[in-house]
Amino acid sequence: MKLATLRANGTTTAARLDGTPVGGTFTEIPGYSDLGVLLAEEDWRGIAATASGKRHPAADAELEAVVPRPSKVLCVGLNYTEHILEMGRELPAYPTVFAKFADTLTGPADAVAAVPEDPDLDWEGELAVVIGRTAYRVGEGEAGKHIAGYAAANDISMRGWQARTQEWLQGKIWARSTPVGPVMVTADEFDPAQATLRTTVNGQTMQEHPVADLLFKPAQLVAYLSTILPLRPGDLILTGTPGGVGKGRTPQIYLQAGDIVEVEIDGIGNLLTPIGEPTRVPA
Repeated sequence: MKLATLRANGTTTAARLDGTPVGGTFTEIPGYSDLGVLLAEEDWRGIAATASGKRHPAADAELEAVVPRPSKVLCVGLNYTEHILEMGRELPAYPTVFAKFADTLTGPADAVAAVPEDPDLDWEGELAVVIGRTAYRVGEGEAGKHIAGYAAANDISMRGWQARTQEWLQGKIWARSTPVGPVMVTADEFDPAQATLRTTVNGQTMQEHPVADLLFKPAQLVAYLSTILPLRPGDLILTGTPGGVGKGRTPQIYLQAGDIVEVEIDGIGNLLTPIGEPTRVPA
C-alpha cells in the first residue's frame, strides 16, 4: 500500500493512494488526522486497506509531510559506502546520528524559503524509514518487523551554520526545511536494495546512486537507535545521503531562490521543492 497525509478543507487526514500519483485516487481514512495517528493503531494495515472515505484525484491532491508530527526524527550522516571512501575516510564502526524536530518538516511539494542568514543552502536526497510499532532494544533480526514503510526526504541543510561548530544540529533544523513524502510505501512493497535515489536541481542530475550502498541498512539503524530510546509509531529515520551534494562539488553549488530541487526514489515517488525568496525579519 501507499499511504499519506492529505491536506483537505483546512485540516489533514490519513489517506490511501490507489493507482499512480498522476492518475490515481487518494481515499481518506476516516477518524485519523494523519498517518502517524493511524500507525498508532495495532491493525493500521487492515484499517487502511478497507477505508472507504471521501476520494480525491491524486493529481490535484495537496500533501502534508507523510508524518507531520512524529515524536522524533533521527538522522544518519556519512552512510553511503562509496561516498565515505571517495572522501578519503575510513568506514565508521557506528552510525553518525543527529536529530530533527517536527517543526523542521514540510510537505513534499511545499516551497522551502532561502534564508538571509545563510547563503550556503544545500540539498541531501535521502531514504526515510517510518516506524510502524514501538521498537525498544530490538535486535537486527526482528527490527524489520517494526518498519511500517519508506518515504523520500530532502535534508536541506544550511552549510554555513552547520560548519559553525563541530556539532551539525544548527545547520539541520531550520523551520519547514525538510520535505518528506510524497507517500509511505509499506515495507512489503518496497525493497531498498532494489531502488535508486536521484536528486536534480533545475533538471540537472546531482545525485544518482543505489540505495543498496547504504553502510548501515534500515534494520541495523532501527536496532541501533532502539538501543538508545524507544522508537514510536510514526517516528522517522533519515538514512543519509550519497555523494553529489553542492558543498562537495568543485566549484561548490548552492541553492538559490527560484531553483527547483527534486528528489526521487524508485517505487516511492518524488519531492519537488521550489526554493522561495528569503523572508527578512525587521530588526
